[in-house]
Parts: sequence; C-alpha cells; structure tokens
Amino acid sequence: MAANLEDQLIDKVRALPTNKQQEALRLLDTLASGASSEPHGTGANRRPIWEIVEEVNAALPADTWENVPSDGSINLEHYLYGAPNRIGEPHRGFQRSN
Repeated sequence: MAANLEDQLIDKVRALPTNKQQEALRLLDTLASGASSEPHGTGANRRPIWEIVEEVNAALPADTWENVPSDGSINLEHYLYGAPNRIGEPHRGFQRSN
C-alpha cells in the first residue's frame, strides 16, 4: 500500500506547475523535520498569548482603548443588539451572598 501512496503523491506532484512543486517540497520538508506549519508554532516554538496580545495592542492607535466601553459585560446586549442600556442596574450574575 505504501508504494501505491507514493505513486499517487508522485503523480500529483508531476501534474503541478514548477512553482507549486517547490511549495509542495517546502511543505514536505517541514513535515519531515517535525516543525509546525501553523503561523504561531507549537510546543517549544509557541509564543505566549500575552506576547501576541502585546504585539497587536502595540499596533493599535493610542486612543483605541478610550473608545471601548467600560460597562461592556453588563451592557453586552445593548452594544450588540441595541437592547435597553442597563448601566444603572446591578449585575445580577456576581451578587455576593451573605
């Protein structure tokens, strides 16, 4: 069965234009070396999420966070769907019990 699979791969690669063959070769080299083809890597190559967030945040204009509502969790339905604003109401999900 392995030979049949190899023949199928070879036939498909031969049918590709040269630039696509080079791309397929790079992909096979990546797979053979065990490296990840994912953009942020896996295992030892993976970047912590806070580094990615800091990178994205650094690319934003300085006043971006000034425009983000501070009551977003309470008024999520207001901002998404136009429901009545609940700014004065206590948040029911996090009430303390005595």
